[in-house]
Amino acid sequence: MRSPFVKGLYHGIPIALGYLSVSFGFGIMAVRAGLSVLEAVLISVTNLTSAGQAAGVGIIAASGPYIEMALTQLLINLRYALMGISLSQKLDDKFHTPQRLITAFGITDEIFAVSSAQEGKVTPAYMYGMIFISFCGWSLGTLLGAAAGSILPGALTDAMGIVLYGMFLAIIIPPARQHKSVLLVVCLAAAFSVAFYYVFTAVSSGFAIIFSAIGASLIGAWLFPVADEAGKEAA
Repeated sequence: MRSPFVKGLYHGIPIALGYLSVSFGFGIMAVRAGLSVLEAVLISVTNLTSAGQAAGVGIIAASGPYIEMALTQLLINLRYALMGISLSQKLDDKFHTPQRLITAFGITDEIFAVSSAQEGKVTPAYMYGMIFISFCGWSLGTLLGAAAGSILPGALTDAMGIVLYGMFLAIIIPPARQHKSVLLVVCLAAAFSVAFYYVFTAVSSGFAIIFSAIGASLIGAWLFPVADEAGKEAA
């Protein structure tokens, strides 16, 4: 019978392999933006957020202000707070504040999904195992990608740099095919982003992300409101 830590490692292997390929693209992106291999790896070691890291590198490359970086990261990573609240209902009684902090650092979409699907409560050791192997995959992929980006020809790194964007498409396409509301919000966000890139060029990339995400979300919430439980019961 596997120990909880080994079980977490086992469940985290597919996540780590996926992160290895995706973070390879991030490493290439970071080096192309002017960061060193060490700087790219340090970003991945201290952050486990693909979208946040990609946006952050863009802001760094554009010499954006700290407030722009803070607001962009807050908006992009706000979902992790909701995941943390939800996951807290699955945590074993053995979890204390230090263990919760470590787990909070390692929460990603995939880790949240796998741990939430487990039967019963999850232990600190199980979460440590899954977070550790996923962390290694993400950091190693960044190292390999950044090192490759610094020595490979530009044409090849350009082609390999789309891996990260491919992951984003894989995230949004399935729900967009199932729900018209999601499709509309995605299209609106893309349209706003294009407008900021070609028309409102004075707006920096970080604030363009903020305005596009908030604008598309507000329009989506207005057109497709979700009734609360009280409203559903009344209906």
